[in-house]
Amino acid sequence: MTQADKNFIDTCKEIIEHGYSSEGTGVRTRWQDGTEANYISIVGVCNKYDVGKEFPMITLRNNSKTVLKAIDEILWIWQKKSNNVNDLNSHIWDQWADEDGSIGKAYGYQLAKKYDFKTKNGIEHLDQVDYVLNLLKNDSASRRIMTNIFNHEDLKDMNLEPCAYGTQWLVKQGKLHLILNQRSQDMLAANGWNTMQYAALLCMFAQCCNLEVGTLTHNIGDCHIYDRHIPLIQKLIEAKPMDVCPKLKIHNDTKDFYQFKVEDFEIVDYDYNHDINLGKIPVAI
Repeated sequence: MTQADKNFIDTCKEIIEHGYSSEGTGVRTRWQDGTEANYISIVGVCNKYDVGKEFPMITLRNNSKTVLKAIDEILWIWQKKSNNVNDLNSHIWDQWADEDGSIGKAYGYQLAKKYDFKTKNGIEHLDQVDYVLNLLKNDSASRRIMTNIFNHEDLKDMNLEPCAYGTQWLVKQGKLHLILNQRSQDMLAANGWNTMQYAALLCMFAQCCNLEVGTLTHNIGDCHIYDRHIPLIQKLIEAKPMDVCPKLKIHNDTKDFYQFKVEDFEIVDYDYNHDINLGKIPVAI
């Protein structure tokens, strides 16, 4: 069992056994047939992964292809700093895009905005990604290496407010650690996805800054399971996990974050439960 399996199973059991129901609260989300997408949730989840020892992948179902799509999305947001689905290889954001492909002033748009940051070299005009990389390389003892894309001024212009909205980067004894803050998470559709993509981002930043890979701490505000996902979650909880230790290999020794491509990444030492097939997962929007 991987740490990702354990965290997933433990969190899902906690939600099913002790979660709050959203029924009668007037939820925003809907299923494609128009009915309310209700859920059960718990408040304040913290899951930790030692990415330097094991890449966080669930083995309860097949994530061997999903991981590259997740990395593609993180590059779309953090590297391309795009808010246009035409720059993304998958179609996971299509439902939120307008006729031009824009999702509004969300995600990559926020990371691309430049600010006057105080650095050791004085005031520098940088976007949030380059600010993080600058401090990791030149002021790694700082406890202020943070990003935030939940920009209240621009919320009205976002087609979807950011779920994963904030990061903090910390260097301890030559290891780079990442804290990811997320306001809301759909356990079935997004939990494994988010942990994989931010673990990959951690590996990229560590390589660019000549640091070892440390831990990913994932803080989730509202952690939920939708009503139509409960039978699928129960199927996963009962599934047999694999005894493996996945690793992420990066076939590109660049120190320039903007040179990474999806095809540079490979997962090794991974296997999954081949008996589990969830079929098409309904998505609440």
